[in-house]
Amino acid sequence: MDKSNAVKRIAELTKLLDKYNYQYYVLENPEVSDYEFDMLLQELKSIEELFPELISPVSPTQRVGGKAEGRFEKVQHSVQMASLQDVFSIEQAGNFIAKCKEELISPEFSVEPKIDGLSVSLEYENGIFTRGSTRGDGFVGEDVTANLRTIRSIPLRLDNAPEFLEVRGEVYMPRNSFIELVEHQENIGEKPFKNPRNAASGSLRQKDPKITAERKLDIFIFNIQQCIGKEFTTHTESLDYLKSIGFKTVPSYRKCTELNEITAEIDRIGNERANFAFDIDGVVIKVNNLAQRDIMGNTSKTPKWAVAYKYPPEEKETVLLDIEVNVGRTGAITPVAVFEPILLAGTSVSRAVLHNQDFIDEKDIRVGDTIIVRKAGEIIPEVLRSVRHNDNSVPFKLPEKCPVCGTPSVRVEDESVLRCPNPECPAQLLKNLIHYAEKDAMDIDGLGESNMALLVEKGLVKSPADLYSLKKEQLAVLDRMGDKSAENLIKAIEKSKSAGLDRLVYALGIRNIGQKASVLLCKKFGNIDNILSAETADIAEIDGFGDVMAENVVNTLREPHMRELIEKLRNVGVLMEYSGGQTVDNRFAGMTFVLTGTLPTMKRDEAKKLIESFGGKVSGSVSKKTNFVVAGEDAGSKLTKAQELGIEVISESDLIERTK
Repeated sequence: MDKSNAVKRIAELTKLLDKYNYQYYVLENPEVSDYEFDMLLQELKSIEELFPELISPVSPTQRVGGKAEGRFEKVQHSVQMASLQDVFSIEQAGNFIAKCKEELISPEFSVEPKIDGLSVSLEYENGIFTRGSTRGDGFVGEDVTANLRTIRSIPLRLDNAPEFLEVRGEVYMPRNSFIELVEHQENIGEKPFKNPRNAASGSLRQKDPKITAERKLDIFIFNIQQCIGKEFTTHTESLDYLKSIGFKTVPSYRKCTELNEITAEIDRIGNERANFAFDIDGVVIKVNNLAQRDIMGNTSKTPKWAVAYKYPPEEKETVLLDIEVNVGRTGAITPVAVFEPILLAGTSVSRAVLHNQDFIDEKDIRVGDTIIVRKAGEIIPEVLRSVRHNDNSVPFKLPEKCPVCGTPSVRVEDESVLRCPNPECPAQLLKNLIHYAEKDAMDIDGLGESNMALLVEKGLVKSPADLYSLKKEQLAVLDRMGDKSAENLIKAIEKSKSAGLDRLVYALGIRNIGQKASVLLCKKFGNIDNILSAETADIAEIDGFGDVMAENVVNTLREPHMRELIEKLRNVGVLMEYSGGQTVDNRFAGMTFVLTGTLPTMKRDEAKKLIESFGGKVSGSVSKKTNFVVAGEDAGSKLTKAQELGIEVISESDLIERTK
């Protein structure tokens, strides 16, 4: 294929893929199968690999970019992203309507669901998505463009668009995606997000857009902030326009003129919200005419022409049938309420976590009680209180022994959680193994929850060290595991040996020791033996550590089973030295590199460490001060900017050659 044909075919594929993407994610009415879409996308990738200079920042292949290094850049909003005044009763809503009618002639109102998520701004120049930012304090937000690109319902290109367009929308996590995420977090012993809103916020601010993409976020657009090249008379007219050019606009917006119509609409949305695939926390009532909004004006924080009616939380009575006890990855023994099924926020619920013994004692919750349950954030059931005890009820106490392995349970000082201290406890084994193989830990690609569960079930893996003695033939027990997949998994396991000491420390699952703390620990002590011999006081000196974290490191790493595991891992060749931050020489001193796209053999952090080991600096953005851009597959806007500025673009192999 020559370049002219490539240009033509790229244009054809881009147009088709944008169309199918819009049908699937916005209209929810796909015209082609997932397989057909994937084949077209793969064809586009193949052509772009042959002609990388033709890669456009708005290509469908550029949805997921590289890591955002350091903090997010600040964005000054030229139009304030104001918050809304809340009202909590029809009477208060009526007062707002009456106020509008006093100041305006025959006002009309737009009534629409208030999506419970994270407010963002999207900016388009001549139809091209150029920047996306969070609301922040309304005046200054953060640039999260790379992460917003991963949301498939956000168009990267608009046809027949105005010269400049800034829209405001609400990023949210669909309920099903939230439930999947919470289940995953609980399985690996992470503290789960409390509600979809917090999950959406945390996911959008990930430094790695690939993680954001995995979280399956979505968006509804609900306002035009600025528009150059087109004018509107009413808010609903602007929403109709946004919908016509490809945006997924806030659903079910209606025009009303009287309070009784607005009240009926509030009731209608309230009755239907259980059927929504997303959370709402109320209804927004806005003056529809844009000129009349100017007459009403704004306060320093909120517009006077809009309010948000908030629904009260739904609470119901039920009977507590039992309290089950579960054991997590870190040995935490968690009580779970099992009650007669009730309908809350449109779904049947029958279980809720009771957290710990202190929670049960404080609320005096007993089996047989009539209890009040609600859904926190419309998703997670929680027990609010006990209304009355059953006859002959007795206070509930967590067991003195682990319900799975029978080991006497312990409660660490200053902790509210009861734990099973037995590292061999079957309840902890699988979750610890899953954590060990995770992306942020030893990153064993292909060894997810289901595959790990099968290996444990078949008795092939009883500790992380057993992974390194697995043979290709043994992997035949795994579903859909052909010869090629088995070979790839064996290679991934072998590759994990060199993941790095900081990843290993994190993978060991020490309580309160996350990725950042693991890096700090390794930087301080350099190798596993120094960490093993360190005293609590030495570790507590690390900036960012406290006494509890230091004690957890010392106590965990001095347990006989942990020492035995570390020795087994050492014997199979797992790296026990920390290489991060060590300088080989200073040949890259004073030079700034930018990494973009997927490199053929190295991960982004590996390339960064390599550059830094020769005295170079890695930046997250391209500027005139950039010396080199290291480009891999799916390179995006950074590559384009480097070409515009005349900055030298090199490949991974070029980088490696310069370090020899």
